[in-house]
Amino acid sequence: MNAAATESLFDIIEESADLLALNKPGNLVCHPTKGDEYSSLISRLRLYFADKPEVQPSFVNRLDRETSGVILIAKNPETHASLQRDYINGRAEKIYFAVVHGAPRETEGEINQPLAREPDCEVRTKQSIQPTGAVSVTRWKACKVTPKFSLLEVRPQSGRLHQIRVHLSSIGHPIVGDKLYGPDHRLYLQFIETGWTPELEKQLLTPRQMLHASELKIQRADGSEIGHWKAPLPADFRAFAEKHCGE
Repeated sequence: MNAAATESLFDIIEESADLLALNKPGNLVCHPTKGDEYSSLISRLRLYFADKPEVQPSFVNRLDRETSGVILIAKNPETHASLQRDYINGRAEKIYFAVVHGAPRETEGEINQPLAREPDCEVRTKQSIQPTGAVSVTRWKACKVTPKFSLLEVRPQSGRLHQIRVHLSSIGHPIVGDKLYGPDHRLYLQFIETGWTPELEKQLLTPRQMLHASELKIQRADGSEIGHWKAPLPADFRAFAEKHCGE
């Protein structure tokens, strides 16, 4: 596939014989959808590897549809299994940036709250803090703080579904644009039904949640580094942060 065609599929950070590191744009789902061949990351990967039937792309990590940033794809089952072991066993260091509502009282903190699916919620994927949930730890540090919005560096120590979004919302600082964990989860249902509307813009401010996976580093059991990948802030995130957080 030529360079122009590749650029229309995704932004490549690094590629080797066994691994592909990408900077996933916001508003792109990882898994297949009912849309066209460009509507999911996996379908774009199949296009990219169309002339290499020996490649079996699979995700080492995943990001929510609206979250941008570093995502790793193994090209074969052996690499996937090896990296998954290192990733799951706590040898992955992840750094995110988030623009949140409000100003934290502290300059940094740690949220240690168990997470599980929220019972009796019409949004089946919604998570919440549950005493019997999975252990989940998120560390954060304030980079820029204003009365209305703040830019945080976030380092999840575990990898639960929607972890960063739930944890930040739980301390009173939901991520800007988060339809599910922001002002009202019914905004998510409204978005599914109507798409982006002026009414939703008034309440959510941005068409997607302001969350970006900036860095991912994975080590082997002996401490040696497998790889360290970085993704610059996308234009929409950078523009909102510069306007509202002074960054």
